[in-house]
Parts: sequence; C-alpha cells; structure tokens
Amino acid sequence: MANLRMERANSEIQKVLTEIILHKMNDPRLKQVVSITEVETTPDFKFCKAKVSVLDVEEIANVTKILQKSEGFIKRELAKEIKMPQVPKINFVVDKSTLNAIRVDEILRTLDIPEAEDDE
Repeated sequence: MANLRMERANSEIQKVLTEIILHKMNDPRLKQVVSITEVETTPDFKFCKAKVSVLDVEEIANVTKILQKSEGFIKRELAKEIKMPQVPKINFVVDKSTLNAIRVDEILRTLDIPEAEDDE
C-alpha cells in the first residue's frame, strides 16, 4: 500500500514538474528540456530526485544549474498544484539514458552502411 502511494506521488510530482518547467518558467535556456523522465521521492517527502531529459548535450550543465537555482520557484508552484504533507527539496539530475540514446544515434549516423539492393 505504501509503495502504491509513493508511485502515485512520484507520478504526480513528475507530471507537475514537467508542466512547471515547460510552461511556467520563462527562461529560454530551458527550451532544451524535454521532460522529467523519472522522480524518486523519499517516504517522508523531504527529498526528491528528478531526472531531466535534455536534448542539447552542450547545455546539460547549464540546464541543471538553472533548475537548481530556480528550486524555490519550482517548489512554490509544486505546492500550489499538489497537496502534500511537505514539499520535498528537489535535486535535478541528468537522465543518463537520454545521453546514451543521443550517443548511439550519433554513432549510427557516422556509420557507412551501403544501401540495400533490391533482388527483384
């Protein structure tokens, strides 16, 4: 039962954080953020780790710094949207799976694969 409660809380926090970042923050540098891919909240709701998906590899460090500096604003907006016992301290981290997907895509683009010939 507690796990289901945490899953629902994490899912709701993830959805609201994505909305806040994409629609309520007016920083043009955050246009590289695609979404919050995963949220892990501690059972006491004191801390939250939010994994951020970023398209531009060069902007990853800047995006996470901007989000960390904007944590106060984000927490206030989160508190307006979700009724929680306590609004957690949010730690934004880069989602490594997105970086890996970008790397694989870059490698695939550099391969010299000949066109398949039709036998018909």
